[in-house]
Amino acid sequence: MIRRVLLVDDHEPWRRQIALMLETGSPRWQVVGQAADGLDAVEKARTLRPDLILLDIGLPALNGIEAAARILTHDPASRILFVSEHSASDIVDAALATGAGGYLVKSKASLELRPAMAAVAEGGRFVSASVVNANWRHAAAFYPDDALLLDDYVRLAMTTLKAGNALIVTLERARRGLLEQRLQARGIVIDHAIREGRYLAADVPDALAGFMVDDWPDRERFRALATPVVQAAARASNGEPRRVAALGECTLALWRSGRAEAAIHAEQIWDEFVRRHDIDALCGYSTVALPHDEDHRVFLRICAAHSAVQSR
Repeated sequence: MIRRVLLVDDHEPWRRQIALMLETGSPRWQVVGQAADGLDAVEKARTLRPDLILLDIGLPALNGIEAAARILTHDPASRILFVSEHSASDIVDAALATGAGGYLVKSKASLELRPAMAAVAEGGRFVSASVVNANWRHAAAFYPDDALLLDDYVRLAMTTLKAGNALIVTLERARRGLLEQRLQARGIVIDHAIREGRYLAADVPDALAGFMVDDWPDRERFRALATPVVQAAARASNGEPRRVAALGECTLALWRSGRAEAAIHAEQIWDEFVRRHDIDALCGYSTVALPHDEDHRVFLRICAAHSAVQSR
């Protein structure tokens, strides 16, 4: 399926570069129009009705955030991906508050543009990994190797535990061991955190056995299993503000084992649960050895089950 794209940026060499990248790199994208200012972008979005709009923020005549608001007021079904050099959280917040589907930092375009476009065009969400915002509660992050994945796990775990909050970890046994070693080396006493109830851990096979029925994720069994764990973690948290964070790889294990539909359903269940209990969750996906998926359908549906998507 060919997706029609409108490019909006006041820097003509950038538009030319992106157009060339899309038109020569994949038959999936067709650039049907370009605009150099916000007012022209609003008009071309109305007349061309593209499948996806790549929209800068610093535009003449009408800035990108105001342009997005007008475009979405006229057609709420429009799919907009901001592509901007700005990474300040207040600007990112304002951009996404328009109803846009994603925010990509320009310096990351060579790595993140294609997955970002694919996710937003399908109604999913994408936010550059370099942008940090505490309001994105359920993030999926895709990594080209396990070392980068572990680095992010360590960062989130350190931030959570040093703040006095609770961390729930459901990882493959080997990776959990490496995480705990790295935390210990940085001054986190795991045994102490366990005694306080602020570090709760399980291996992926044990967690899956607790909520899978006939090789399919069961929503009620998941809630029965996870609710008391999260409630206990919330009681043990003493940070300011009090938060519970979670690292999980159950869906990664399901996808790797060829059970893609089960992985998607598990993420949908988890997303509902995260929203209900207001948890900060990171679902890490090491792309090493993932099943090949030429049309990205599984990837896009996994992305759509999250409030933010990042790619390292």
